[in-house]
Amino acid sequence: MSNLQNMLFVLLNKDACIYFYFLSAFFYILLIIALIAGIIFVFKKPAQLNFKIGIHGIILIFNIFLAYFVNRLLYTMCNKTLA
Repeated sequence: MSNLQNMLFVLLNKDACIYFYFLSAFFYILLIIALIAGIIFVFKKPAQLNFKIGIHGIILIFNIFLAYFVNRLLYTMCNKTLA
């Protein structure tokens, strides 16, 4: 049991922080794509826009931004803690 505990709960080194870096980069790219898609949608189909679609788009963009920000924050905290 001791070997299993050591394997599962051993402290990670600074290289493990790259996980948060890649996630923040991924969500940043998704955020840019969502913003561009939203702008294109507004200009291509202004007659079909309604309140429900607009709110869903805003919530989607906010959620992607939040995921980007949280992973960026975790990457910064991981780097500062394990430095």
